[in-house]
Amino acid sequence: MTLPLSSSHLARLGPRLPKYASTINMDNGQSAGNIDIVLVAYDKHGHVTDFGAVEVQAVYISGNIRRPFERYMEDPATRHTMDWRKQPNYPRPDYLSSSRKRLAPQLIYKGGILRSWGKRQVVALHRRFYDTLPDLPEVEPHEAEIAWLLYDLEHDSGENRYNLTQYRMIHTLFVDALERITLPQAGPVEEFVGHLQARLDQKMDDSNPPDAPTLSDIIIQ
Repeated sequence: MTLPLSSSHLARLGPRLPKYASTINMDNGQSAGNIDIVLVAYDKHGHVTDFGAVEVQAVYISGNIRRPFERYMEDPATRHTMDWRKQPNYPRPDYLSSSRKRLAPQLIYKGGILRSWGKRQVVALHRRFYDTLPDLPEVEPHEAEIAWLLYDLEHDSGENRYNLTQYRMIHTLFVDALERITLPQAGPVEEFVGHLQARLDQKMDDSNPPDAPTLSDIIIQ
């Protein structure tokens, strides 16, 4: 049995494949981290023939969860409907830190090793997290090196519960996606120079202007 290269096949056959978490190492022997899920394909003799990697990308939060939960646990019968969304320290997803401190480093290290091995990878994450990323150039599934599985919670009114549901699958190349995530879209340098000039002007005595050229003059030259 060969591990399908199409991520749609991977998702469909996933339940029939053994799943393991495993450490991935760099060439110097140091660990680049753990892969969350490894899907292993093997032959009739039990020999590994191929594998695929799945990363489940979590999100940092700002705020506090423990204190509101402790307050609820003090009197669940009367506080189960408390609404603390507008209270101080209400937890909110920190997507910016999550992309810069978690997603990007994992793509660089673990993703880079998997790509050098010729292995494709899947990244599972919340669709609202993905929406905060720059637009990633999409490719056809058979060309993809990364498949992004976007999930969200959907409310089931019949059972009055939320179910984790796959919202969309997006296929990209590794380098294109990494560059879009890690390289910011720069604004005009003139705006930054103007800000510096304004701050400099505040520090200077209007009656004794400097003889040196302004920053704007330097940029124009």
